[in-house]
Amino acid sequence: MSSKDRDRRITDLGTLKALAHPLRMKLYRGLIVARAATASQLAEQVDEAVSLVSYHLRKLAEFGLIDEAEPRSTDSRERWWEPASDGVSIRDEDFRDAPEKAAAHTAASRLFFDQRAEMYRRYLDERAYWGPEWNRAAESAESALRLTPDELLELVRETQALLRRYEERGRAADAAGDTAGRENVAVHLNAFPFRV
Repeated sequence: MSSKDRDRRITDLGTLKALAHPLRMKLYRGLIVARAATASQLAEQVDEAVSLVSYHLRKLAEFGLIDEAEPRSTDSRERWWEPASDGVSIRDEDFRDAPEKAAAHTAASRLFFDQRAEMYRRYLDERAYWGPEWNRAAESAESALRLTPDELLELVRETQALLRRYEERGRAADAAGDTAGRENVAVHLNAFPFRV
């Protein structure tokens, strides 16, 4: 893991709104994956104008979500960006004390879910191109458990700890130059109560 903070906890409405913009969330996710990139590189990924991407990167920086990074090339005109933390966490308890905050949190959560669902849809559409090894390893499952709130919290924490171990293993392999066969992998976890 880097020396950056592990999941920065977002507790204020301004930062939540800054991140909960469809393009900004895509740019933030792109920086999390790349660890550092220029506006030009990100603009190519999201198929938007460099000037628009630059504007949204500056907004993310204004709220401390990203920082300027050390240049990765000799071109002094390039401005490099990196995430200010290794991720973010947004918790319901920080936004339920006022109706407008709760509404903003719900809207942000829906946006994040929609973007995650779109990532999975894209994988499904492109599944044939990934080959049998990746398709055998990919998973989509649903479990219906009977738990208490404390048990659910324990399950989530244990799952996050397991994911962090694999994240650290991948970063260590990348740092050692062992990138053969490695791809970006998204793991989406939604754990919530429901009634039938």
